[in-house]
Amino acid sequence: MHILLTNDDGLHALGIKALHTHLVGSHHHPNPLGEVFTVAPLTVQSATSHGITFHSPLMTKETTINNCPAVAVDGRPADCTKLALTNLWPEKYGQGARPDLVVSGMNAGANCGINVLYSGTVAAAIEAAFLGVPAIAVSLHLDRELKTDRPNPDFDFAARTARRVLDQLLAGGLPNPHEILSINIPATGRLTEDAPIKVCPMNTHAMIDCFDERTSPSGERYFWASGSGLDFHGADAGTDVPELLDGIITVTPLSYDLTDRARMSFWSDRVE
Repeated sequence: MHILLTNDDGLHALGIKALHTHLVGSHHHPNPLGEVFTVAPLTVQSATSHGITFHSPLMTKETTINNCPAVAVDGRPADCTKLALTNLWPEKYGQGARPDLVVSGMNAGANCGINVLYSGTVAAAIEAAFLGVPAIAVSLHLDRELKTDRPNPDFDFAARTARRVLDQLLAGGLPNPHEILSINIPATGRLTEDAPIKVCPMNTHAMIDCFDERTSPSGERYFWASGSGLDFHGADAGTDVPELLDGIITVTPLSYDLTDRARMSFWSDRVE
């Protein structure tokens, strides 16, 4: 299997390095999941959602990840997927070649609930699905207040867990060409070796936004987002947010078709 690996935290982030290690083969997972080629942002692009670059060039830099060839792109996560599938992958593997799977992550921070709409990690996966390549986003919940005997966050332990989940999900075959799965790994302070996996829907309650008001040295008023990113006005039982906070690995199938089909007839009647 050939895998395109990307993320939104940047090519040199600890999460993508740890996930790369366990995808290509490690002490815990000696058999590689496949051959991995990494194309990821040059700099941190968290919460850039599905933005793409039109009015400036996408500069690239040949580099390495864990001593393996990689390409850093001075752009956004969706740019990385677009450029990789259109130019960089065929350049490396031959005209018309495509990866079997795109893996995006491992993100430093959960992408559960409506955070999937803001997430660059998820956007990189969705872009692959747009283009007909199945994709899986992997995110790690960060909770630095948890007491733990291991490093917090422990990216290696989380990536090892992610590989276990990927092995289980892919044992029966790849997702469909336009399919997206979003995996969220619990914070390593509550993550166990045998943490259960649950397929569940995303929580759809809005976040509780919080902004600190400040004054610049020149006297200008400004605001700084200060919410945790996981405070919601509600969290329905059985959705990804409460399950993740309970130490369960969540898997959520996503779709990029935002059509509200249940309301199609209602609005059609208005214009007839």
